[in-house]
Amino acid sequence: MQPSLEKLRKFFRLEHENGYANTAIIGGLAEMLNYWEGEARADSLNEEVIQAVVQRLRSYDGLSPQSRADALKGLWKRIGDAYPEAQQKPKSANQPEGPKETRPSHPQSESPRAESPKREHHEQRPRPAPQPRSETVAGARHSSTPAALDAKLTVLQGVGPKNAETFAKLGMVTLGDMLYYYPRRYDDYSQLKPIKDLFYGEQVTVIGTIQSVHTRQIRGGKASIVEVIIGDGTGALRLSYFNQPWLANRFKQGNAISVSGKVDQYLGRLVMNSPDWEPVEVENLHTNRIVPVYSLTERVTQKWLRNVMKQVVEYFAPAVPDALPESVRNAARVMPIGEALLQIHFPSSQEKLNAARERLAFDEIFYLQMGVLRQRRDWLSVDGRRFVLPDGTFDSLKTGLPFTLTAAQERAIADIRRDLDSGKPMNRLLQGDVGSGKTVVAALAAVVITSNGAQAAIMAPTSILAEQHYRNFTNLLKDSLKPEEIRLLTGDTPESEKEEIRNGLANNTIKIVIGTHAVIEPNVQFADLQFVVIDEQHRFGVEQRAELRSKGTNPHLLVMTATPIPRSLALTLYGDLDISVMDEMPAGRIPINTFVLRPQERERAFTLLRGQIKDGKQAFIIYPLIEESEKIEAKAAVDDYETLSKEVFPDLKLGLLHGKMRPSEKDETMLKFRDKAYNILVSTTVVEVGVDVPNATVMIVEGADRFGLAQLHQLRGRVGRGSDQSYCLLIPTREDATENERLQIMAESNDGFVLAEKDLQIRGPGEFLGTRQAGFANSLRMASITDVKLIEKARAQASAVFEKDADLSQPEHKLLAESLGRFWGEGKGDVS
Repeated sequence: MQPSLEKLRKFFRLEHENGYANTAIIGGLAEMLNYWEGEARADSLNEEVIQAVVQRLRSYDGLSPQSRADALKGLWKRIGDAYPEAQQKPKSANQPEGPKETRPSHPQSESPRAESPKREHHEQRPRPAPQPRSETVAGARHSSTPAALDAKLTVLQGVGPKNAETFAKLGMVTLGDMLYYYPRRYDDYSQLKPIKDLFYGEQVTVIGTIQSVHTRQIRGGKASIVEVIIGDGTGALRLSYFNQPWLANRFKQGNAISVSGKVDQYLGRLVMNSPDWEPVEVENLHTNRIVPVYSLTERVTQKWLRNVMKQVVEYFAPAVPDALPESVRNAARVMPIGEALLQIHFPSSQEKLNAARERLAFDEIFYLQMGVLRQRRDWLSVDGRRFVLPDGTFDSLKTGLPFTLTAAQERAIADIRRDLDSGKPMNRLLQGDVGSGKTVVAALAAVVITSNGAQAAIMAPTSILAEQHYRNFTNLLKDSLKPEEIRLLTGDTPESEKEEIRNGLANNTIKIVIGTHAVIEPNVQFADLQFVVIDEQHRFGVEQRAELRSKGTNPHLLVMTATPIPRSLALTLYGDLDISVMDEMPAGRIPINTFVLRPQERERAFTLLRGQIKDGKQAFIIYPLIEESEKIEAKAAVDDYETLSKEVFPDLKLGLLHGKMRPSEKDETMLKFRDKAYNILVSTTVVEVGVDVPNATVMIVEGADRFGLAQLHQLRGRVGRGSDQSYCLLIPTREDATENERLQIMAESNDGFVLAEKDLQIRGPGEFLGTRQAGFANSLRMASITDVKLIEKARAQASAVFEKDADLSQPEHKLLAESLGRFWGEGKGDVS
């Protein structure tokens, strides 16, 4: 079985054992998508299976435990239909995944269980371990790495074969891997705060003794809260764990625990909601040191793992040779790698820990930049066909448009025309805010290509977006191309029509094809593909973009996104691309009025909505969840759809749209809404990308505090696409979230670029990364994409090395070259 399926089975099994509490992975099952999607494509898994897993896990957090169990069972059955080997050795009916391993029972276990001797003789299928940590860490492996670091973990005292299996689940196979298994956080016993000095909003670690443990039922017995009171002699703090009843047995009165989390407020008292916790080790209290806290797997304790780590790190870290040339280290003022590894695991002070983080983060950004520079050089080293359209012809094209281009559109078109006439393949990112008119820029660029006898392909992430582009292209280019020369190709296209389109592309009678993944199917061949446009490119994997480009000979490439990308992120991830920014709205576009309402003001929102519908307009109501969750206190689309359609708006027609629907159902619902069959569309964030409904003027976002600014801005962009005043009403989950900083920023600004910078500062890079460079997104373990100073420093050093020795062939760059190759790996990056 493919390693990516084995990994999936392991996490599904663990999730089952945890009672479908979404705790198999820290942060929830959806966190695994950051790396699993890339691994699955590397394993050549069926794209439909990959998309099924992605969609199911993205919505998993919002499901009830029973719905989660059903979802995983159904998903595993679907995988089994596609890959029968995944169904071998089936478990009992209530478990969705493959066989459960016999758990190791060892001295380090917190609660060892006696196991039947018979089970020891059952053959266990060995599982492929996750990729070793040190294979993907910047500078971790090269020819000078001590051979001892390749030794298996069984060489360590107290680590037998079964312990080694447990380590393998964490990605540690060799001693070298242990050096790069960084702590997930630290408990700073030298800076402990007494409970009486805590204040609201603070992220802290507190130590206290458990005074009481109570469980109470809520929601009519459907859910429960475990409440723990801890005290430290200066005060008491309440800890609340929502719907995790088993914790009541883990907390024992009189035990000392350390808890880490955000200090919240409830009825005027300070509380912590679901903080991290662990038993206190007395020796740490007395040493006043900063203690690492590692991610664990089943039946491994912090204490035991720390002791093993200490053996390895203190002995081997100083022996690790540094792949970064001394000249770069000195110029960047970063500590040697050996000291950084020692300090990242067992810091002697906060200053040393910060310096270690900076060194390891510098390495990651440095290697990232070196790879991006190399990709850009490789792209520019090949020749591209020149395409020119005389100014007079081009001006008459623009004159024929039903509107006047903005200055930003004119600039972007000038950039593209210059690229097309450069003799090198264009490699440009066109980023424009929602509604800034990127489609017309792509359409005019396509005409330059088709006027010279070549072909263009436009790929969009969904069939409804592809259809929207198709309508726009045929309308904009009606004077330049015949209708039969522009065709739409999606999964829903009838087979007879697909065959006709394939023939037209092969004999060059079709000049432009617009479609979804169907465009990159192996049997779609072009006579002369010279221009590739990829829309909402962060939704496509590296391989898919490469596949489309490979259908032509060094074609010109334009990637478009409506997600405004902050400067620091563009520098880091898109340094290989030329960037055109469209930061100007077409004339006549009215700014959307945005308001933050308190939950009890919901009726005001509904009154506005009714007034707009009375005027013949339409509205969206967006929810963060599909179904009501026992773990998350937020409103959900399916549940509220019933209430809204039967009680609140019984006289109106409502549609429902969410991620669990089949693609064909989603498209049908969206088309009905566009064609005014529904007055209101109740939806989750699946409407976020690009759908054009000019008649919609109201966007109500429930649970708005659960969304990032970039996402809220995308959602807001679904309205205001016509000539009427539009409204966006943000309703947070709770009253005290109304002052939420992000929501106020939304109310104050319609500028996506301003919001993107703010979101990057507040939430980090997750929303912008998508599947860009799917391979290395998982390699950034230390670097923060928000750290512009570090990025610019690493970029400057990478550029200096690249200018001096682009091929890294000089002796002092030998180790650097090897490390760079490992960091990027086979096919890890992509020029788009």
